[in-house]
Amino acid sequence: MTGKGTMSATTGANTARRGEAGREGEDVRSDLHVSFEPRESGGIEFEVRSRVKVLYGAAIEAQARQVLSALNVPNGRIVLNDQGALPYVMAARIECAIRRAGLGQGRRALPDPVPLAGPSPRDRLRRSRLYLPGSEPKFFINAGLHGADAIILDLEDSVHASEKDAARLLVRNALRGVSFGSAERMVRINQLPMGLADLEEIVPEAPGVILIPKVERPEQVTQVDAAVQERATRAGLARPIWLMPILESALGIENAFAIAGASEKTVALTIGLEDYTADLGVVKTAEGEESSYARRRLVNAAHAAGVEAIDSVYGDVGDLEGLRAWARRSRALGFEGMGCVHPRQIPVIHEAFSPSPEEIQKALKIVAAFDDAQSRGLGVVSLGIKMIDPPVVQRALKVVNQARAMGLLPKDAKASEGGAQ
Repeated sequence: MTGKGTMSATTGANTARRGEAGREGEDVRSDLHVSFEPRESGGIEFEVRSRVKVLYGAAIEAQARQVLSALNVPNGRIVLNDQGALPYVMAARIECAIRRAGLGQGRRALPDPVPLAGPSPRDRLRRSRLYLPGSEPKFFINAGLHGADAIILDLEDSVHASEKDAARLLVRNALRGVSFGSAERMVRINQLPMGLADLEEIVPEAPGVILIPKVERPEQVTQVDAAVQERATRAGLARPIWLMPILESALGIENAFAIAGASEKTVALTIGLEDYTADLGVVKTAEGEESSYARRRLVNAAHAAGVEAIDSVYGDVGDLEGLRAWARRSRALGFEGMGCVHPRQIPVIHEAFSPSPEEIQKALKIVAAFDDAQSRGLGVVSLGIKMIDPPVVQRALKVVNQARAMGLLPKDAKASEGGAQ
């Protein structure tokens, strides 16, 4: 059951607006359904339903009282149907129900913060980005254990239109109250202008990257950039929040370079193939011939603008061999990572986007030859009987740096360990 704000008749001409939020049912876990009915007086009347009420009923009620106090709600009847919700989920669901009842506007009930990792470097690894539906808290708490380079808390396509407000609060609280380990924290906001309301809630919780869906013009990026900076300033946030536009239409692809250069906060371009192929009126296939032009154009635009090129998701979670083939072709095109919709896809993607041992050894030899030439004041770099051009050296340096970042080489390994000839 999905909660909504409803109107309930009372005596005479008066009506009381009841607010509901959260989910309940046999298949629901890690969630809380809340029903709140405002009253003029009489304090708060509680009803707690939970399989663990004997053990945790008093704690559930105590937290609910804290949330109601933070939202300045002194009176009403609240029914809490607990399905194993953690405190950050409880706070979000209660706040949403209160807002849907027309109360608590301008106030927030925030969970205790977890320690925040350092800011995301512009050029960090983004091989894999695991999408999590923003309305499903059961996926959040262990998401960081899967080893993805990034976690995407999604407020757009995976969230039903009636649940956008609830997901926004849930994602805000997850950013504040859940540790995602070493994964970069990303949020895909809704299409503008709804996405601006998302930014109002989530920017103060310092996500690493904001994904902007369905971008077709550079002005959309600058609008989001300005909104992020304004909200970050009000929150006293000094760390950077990067941007990743998603191109999902023919027009977006044609404007790829302008979009990539619209903001200095943009760190990557990515593509949404489901919407792109729908825009073309063609069927998305496992081979990807129908999107080859768009993907190549995006890669070229991204590299020309000095940002990362990130591929779309591979939707068939059961076809790991198909995923492996797609990811290898993707890397060969110049992409540096892709999205994923299931944890089982992560190791396959990491393998495909990692340099092979042979690539690493060759790169180490090239870098060692370059270092040797530099130390001897030589302008020409050679490896055996082959001359090494500067672009080849740059590519080798990138492979070595990637290998170190991926843990395939010790951080302090020297290029000479590759055995320059």
